[in-house]
Amino acid sequence: MSATGQSPAALAREQLPGGTPADRLAALRRTFESGQSLPLKARLGALGALLDALKRHEPLLLEALHRDLGKSPVEAYFTEIGLVRQEIRYLRHWLPFWMRPRWRLGSLVQQPGWIRIRRAPYGVVLVIAPWNFPVLLSLLPLAGALAAGNAVALKPSELAPNSAGVLRLMLESAFSPDYVAVFEGGPELARALLELRWDYVFFTGGPATGRFVYEAAARHLTPCTLELGGKSPCVVDAQVELQTAARRIAWGKFLNAGQVCLAPDYVLVDRRLYEAFLEALVKAIRALYGDAPQRHPDYGRIVNEQHFARLVAYLRQGRVYYGGQLDASERYIAPTVLVEVPPEAPVMQEEIFGPILPVLPYENPEEAVSFLRSRPDPLALYVFSRNPGFAQRLQESVRFGGGCVNDVVLQLASPRFPFGGIGQSGLGRYRGKASWECFTYEQAVLLRPFAGDVRLRYPPYEAAKRPLFRRLLR
Repeated sequence: MSATGQSPAALAREQLPGGTPADRLAALRRTFESGQSLPLKARLGALGALLDALKRHEPLLLEALHRDLGKSPVEAYFTEIGLVRQEIRYLRHWLPFWMRPRWRLGSLVQQPGWIRIRRAPYGVVLVIAPWNFPVLLSLLPLAGALAAGNAVALKPSELAPNSAGVLRLMLESAFSPDYVAVFEGGPELARALLELRWDYVFFTGGPATGRFVYEAAARHLTPCTLELGGKSPCVVDAQVELQTAARRIAWGKFLNAGQVCLAPDYVLVDRRLYEAFLEALVKAIRALYGDAPQRHPDYGRIVNEQHFARLVAYLRQGRVYYGGQLDASERYIAPTVLVEVPPEAPVMQEEIFGPILPVLPYENPEEAVSFLRSRPDPLALYVFSRNPGFAQRLQESVRFGGGCVNDVVLQLASPRFPFGGIGQSGLGRYRGKASWECFTYEQAVLLRPFAGDVRLRYPPYEAAKRPLFRRLLR
């Protein structure tokens, strides 16, 4: 029940701007069933309208991202708006090729006959987006769903309210609400939306909420993609270019003040390199953000007081090797390196999602593999080594969604890279062609002429037919 005493089902029938959620879903369904979103021209037009709206509203989006998360304009473009523009252009270029049906010759028992395989849109898609990259993680799946020929409802996060407001303004300027609907509200609205029957649900967020979304979708047998988080490990071998490794890890960890689902959550370092790595890491942090990160224009802030308090508690679960400075009035936490962290501490059990990086030593590759295997499947695995055999061994020994060798986070920077998790870190893949496949299903049709109707298939099934069937169905 909600704070007002209403059930999610009642909230789904409550009047909101633009109508009740159920009414708006019905309007989206009418649009899809009319067939107007299906032709290639319509899909390309929708992607073009999205790209044009993004360009027009870029200044407002940049301002909103700064207000919500303290992002500088350059970082906001590099990590959000620019990636969306790249995605849309990629989808528009390749969509005419992907939409072509594939043809196969039928088997002997299907002759004469041909098989046509095409990918069909699900229908009406619900996208629930997170707050940490509110533009990127709203518009990437939205673009994929439109390219696939669906009508779409977007529920941006209420924890990034400025970005959510601009997204609504932007999308309402580009699309009819019967084609793309934006729902602004909190968790109660999300629960109400999940009471309804969608044709596909795409969720990005934490594993706990992901389980709720999965259960809600299962009640309607609705397929879904879950892009979750987890503790993505970074393993540093003794054979490594130390300064480059430290700089790349520091960049990936403290980007967006650590509020990145793909950020290295902790680092395992070969003990022979442990002290040298810590020194290089501190040097890299200072090179990126100076000695006063709080005043650096490219260092962000924690999204709200609740997350700030959660992160502050982690600082007491190890020894602060570097950083640790706080300013609650700005929700500022300095880039922090933790050492002497017990493996069973909450900071090593829960996704940190903030600018705190535990660094632990390991004795040998077997110990590192054992440590990684003892934990839930991560969204990403990062390995730094000059030894290809070492990197391959770790990748083959651990289940993970995706990752990098000798870098971090950049796997999300290309539509050519299918992105997603495994197990507790997610279900399904998207980006580029993977997005188009995510929001469509494979549909195969056997096409046969009336001629060539062989009586063998029909009763009576005399014993003499058995060897013929065995030969046909080998």
